[in-house]
Formats: sequence, structure tokens, C-alpha cells
Amino acid sequence: MTRRPLRIGNASGFYGDRFGAVREMLTGGPLDVLTGDYLAELTMLILGRDRLKNPDLGYAKTFLRQLEENLALAHERGVRIVANAGGLNPAGLADALRELAAKLGVSVSVAHVEGDDLMPFSEGALTANAYLGGAGITACLRAGADVVVTGRVTDAALVSGSAAWWFDWAPDAYDRLAGAVVAGHVLECGTQATGGNYAFFTRHDVRTPGFPLAEIAEDGTSVVTKHPGTGGAVNVGTVTAQLLYETQGVRYLGPDVTARLDTVRLAPAGPDRVAISGVLGETPPDTLKVGVTRIGGWRNEVVFVLTGLDVDAKADLVKAQLADALSGVATVTWTLARTDHPDPDTEETASALLRLVVRDPSPDRVGRGLTAAAIELALGSYPGFHVTAPPGPAQPYGVFTSSLVPAATVPHVAVLPDATRHPIPPVPIPPVPTPSVPTPPVQAPPAFEAPGSGGGAPEGARGAAPVPGTDPAAATTRAPLGALFGARSGDKGGDANIGVWAESDAAWQWLRATLTADALTTLLPETSGLPVARHELPHLRALNFTVTGILGAGVASGHRFDPQAKALGEWLRARHLDIPTHLLSADPAPEGTRP
Repeated sequence: MTRRPLRIGNASGFYGDRFGAVREMLTGGPLDVLTGDYLAELTMLILGRDRLKNPDLGYAKTFLRQLEENLALAHERGVRIVANAGGLNPAGLADALRELAAKLGVSVSVAHVEGDDLMPFSEGALTANAYLGGAGITACLRAGADVVVTGRVTDAALVSGSAAWWFDWAPDAYDRLAGAVVAGHVLECGTQATGGNYAFFTRHDVRTPGFPLAEIAEDGTSVVTKHPGTGGAVNVGTVTAQLLYETQGVRYLGPDVTARLDTVRLAPAGPDRVAISGVLGETPPDTLKVGVTRIGGWRNEVVFVLTGLDVDAKADLVKAQLADALSGVATVTWTLARTDHPDPDTEETASALLRLVVRDPSPDRVGRGLTAAAIELALGSYPGFHVTAPPGPAQPYGVFTSSLVPAATVPHVAVLPDATRHPIPPVPIPPVPTPSVPTPPVQAPPAFEAPGSGGGAPEGARGAAPVPGTDPAAATTRAPLGALFGARSGDKGGDANIGVWAESDAAWQWLRATLTADALTTLLPETSGLPVARHELPHLRALNFTVTGILGAGVASGHRFDPQAKALGEWLRARHLDIPTHLLSADPAPEGTRP
């Protein structure tokens, strides 16, 4: 007998997301399961520092406060809650939830998933957590848990683990699991699927976008939507943008299944409804990713305001005056942002910002002594000297790295509501059959582009290859890439990804031929010298680029002006190149439609 679709929502995309979203999702319409994603690379560092201060902490305290207001409501409506808010201490959060339930007089059963914490891991590590799959969540729900809290599971596992429980999927139901993983990836960042951070945000009212939910069917297909009457929008464009977010390559590796992103098909399914189908799954790798955070050292910064004329000369003067004070510092970075305008009608638009960032293993070399040296220049430097903030002490910064460990060595355990410890066996990986005859060479799949494949976008550039169905001599117009294409970008440790998509077949063909890896490097000079990989997702009319190393040691180190690469895609959309005029003048297809 086929079971009805699972109706599963999300109420948190990060630690610090909209506090009232749990109540909004519980009261906005029917749900079977409500998830919450609270963990990110930076969050693990924050929780690690919390745990240093108090070993009983290490979990997302916000989640506990949200359930203080909403646990009774969830229980009354029969909604299961699954969240990774346990962070570094899921057992501690589970105990705190039981105390809360007793205080509120709400009879709920609480379970948790553990085993991801691999500390002690390596010298200097503050946290080390393996990315577990959803099988522990499935076991907890099968045992009758009303609330399941986990440590570091993959973000999508909150959804795929719940779906496997709802439909009683076997561990090798790879296509179905892959479909749920893709739905989970769409939901995991909350309102990014409903119009938040959306390239074409001016088309919709996105002042208060509602949180997303998915209706997952037994065959693994799904429909992404939101509660009626909530803000924002769900269309194929918003779902495409989220599918491209923080993914690398066409194979989305996970501990339960490898989802093939190049098989995903999207289609409108009604107002604020997008159907996801066609997702194929493959066996997961036999290793698990481990995220490791460390205290990397100490940092400080000063931002000088340079107003009016001679901005470059003023910047050179400050650098020269501070050269001696900076001589012993491990890392010194100067950045001049030319935010000034000619003939400005306000003082702010007359000003540029010179940012000094310093890092060192010792807090003394980048502490108040250094920032005081900058302030001592106040009456003896460039005209109009001032800074954006008073000098401050050095602050510790974190470093994120990742490695792989054999999945069989990680003790994935579901601690059930009755305190029974239920070990989760590793997913069995079928052996690869040995071919009886030599395998002929296989050409690289079209989803990957060979390095150095031409392009660039100086004025007059028309792309690396002819565009099918177009005249190479057709008229072009110099315009920003974003006039025609959407983009979304994000971080994975020290790497960044940029997803770019088209809304029509003609625009996609031009994008595919024009925006090569070399062209991207030309458009974004800050990527020069870094490895850039390009991946094609034709069913989404999208390209996905991975830029290795652009974020240095990751977000917590404050390596860049945009340390999480959130706006890298918007910078790309702002770059100008020669676009066929007929594409710019054509009416776009109904947003996000697919053939």
C-alpha cells in the first residue's frame, strides 16, 4: 500500500535564523515533521569555544528557547521535530529537552544521535566532527521519538532520514534516498528556497519570505512549496538557485547515497509549487568527511577613511607610517576600496576605505599596541584622518579544514527514547566487478570541462565555441551578465562555488559556450592563479564553478572582504561582456520553465 507523501518543513537555516519561524511553520499549515539546521563550519567553532567555557554547553541554545515556546504546540499537532541543534553535545541537549518537557507538562519522547565527535583528533584541534547520514534519525523516529536532536549530520540528512522512516526505505533505495537528499538540500537553508538572497528578487515581495516545505512521495519525487499566505516566492528559479548553492560537481556525495545533480529535473506544479523528479542515486563513498576547527591565531583590523582628493597618495602615506609597527607581524593585508565618487555631493560619497587586517600567532603583536600606533597618527598623517571604529584588542580567529576517515571507523549511534543505544552499521558498498576484458578508454563526461578551455571576456569577445542556432556575427550589446542570468555563491571551507543559470534555452546555449573557466577568471580577477573547475547541469540550464583556495583558511579567519563568498555570484553578475542583442531583447520564458 502506497503511503501518502511526507509533508516536511524547515524552520532554521543557520544558528541565529528567524526565531519565530518554528511557530510560523507549526501554525501555518499541516506538517508531519519540522526540521531545523543550526550547524555550519563557523558554528562549530562558536560551539567549541562555548564548550571550553562550560563542558555542559556545546549545543544551540536558541533551539531550546524556541521549543520552550513551541513544544506543546508541536505535540498537540502531532508534528515530529528533527534538528541538528545538538552540535557538540547532543546528549546534553536531549537531557535539557526532557527537563523542559517535564517543566511544561508535555509528554514527549526525546532521542538523539551521536558518534560524530572524533575528538581528540589531531594536535591543536578544537572540534572534529564526522558528517553522519540520516540512518540514526530514521532509527530514532522508528522507536517513537517525538523530538530527535543530532550532532554533525549532513544538512540534507534531516530530511532524508525522516523520509526513510516515513516510507520505511531500505538503505540501498538509492534513487529514492537521492530524491530526498535533493529535497533536503533545497530546504536546508530555509528562506533561500523561497526568494531570500535571490538574484531576481525585484520580481517578488521578499521582505519576509516564508520558510519552505516539501511534499516527498514514496518514489523519492517531491514538490517544494511554502505555507499559504506566507511571503516570498517558490518557483523553478528560486529552487535552482538553492540547488546550486555550496555544491561541487555533478555528484553530491553523502554518507547514505551519492545524488546525481545532473539528473535533477524541475517543473512548475502550481502557484508557489515546484516539482523535483528524475534524481538518480549511486552508492555512497566508503569514507566520511570530517570537519576540523582550530584556533588559528589572533587578528585585528583598522579601517581608515580617505576623503576627497589624492586617495592613492593618502593610502601610501598611512602604509609608510605604519611600516615599522607592522614589520614583525606574520600576515599584513591592506585593501583599498574606492567607494569615492568624482564631484561628490555628500562627504560619504567622497570617501574611500583603506582596510588593514593583521594576523599573528601572538595576541601581543596585533593587540592594542598595534592599533594604538595607528591612532597615534591622527594629527600627523593625511588630511581628514579618521577611522571607522576605535582601536580594539586582538581577537582569536578560527581555521576550518576537512579530511576523510573510513566510514566503518565512525561509531554512528542512535540513542533511543528508552536510552537504548542502537549502533548504525555503515552503508554496505557493493564491490566493483572486475571486467573480464580490457575496458576501452572513456571520454570525459560532458559535465566537466578541460582546464584552459579558452574564453575570456574582453570587449568584443563572443565565446569559446559557436552557439547552436545563432549567427556568430549577430549584433551584441555590452551589458552586465546579470541582465540575463542568475547566480548564487557560497563557501566550503577555503573554497567557493558559483552557480550560474539561464532562464531560456537560447540563453543557456550562449552561457554554456561563453562562460568557460578561463572566462570566469577574466571576469573575476581575484580568482586568477587559483584552480577553477566548471561543471555543467543541462537540465537546470546551469553551470557550477568551484574556485579552490579563494577563502584561505575559511570564514572564521576573516581572509576576505566577503569571507563566505556570499556575494561572489553577484559580483560576477555585475561584470560586463558582449551579449547577443536578441537575447537581451527577448522576453524571458515563464520563470524557471524547463522543456
